[in-house]
Amino acid sequence: MVAGIAALECFGVVGMSSRSFQDGIAELLTGKENLTKGIEVRIEDNRVIVDLYVIVEYGTRINEVAHNVIENVKYAIENQLGVVATKINVIVTGVRTGSNGNL
Repeated sequence: MVAGIAALECFGVVGMSSRSFQDGIAELLTGKENLTKGIEVRIEDNRVIVDLYVIVEYGTRINEVAHNVIENVKYAIENQLGVVATKINVIVTGVRTGSNGNL
């Protein structure tokens, strides 16, 4: 939840996406209960690895949005949970193109 909330606070992030999308179609997940469905956390050799599946707003610089998500999530995890996140991956699964929510 901490990682999901931190990711959604970033400019350009529309929402989380399901980790398993089929046929190239990303599903926008809304609501706090769905935050964790777009996040995968693994612990390997005492390293914490976080994968975030996000949908971004059309017209934003995807690399800057991803960088901001990484920094914000890393800060939130380390300060709220006291855990060092060794690696944070941002997987952009879609781009929202209009105010009507089209992906």
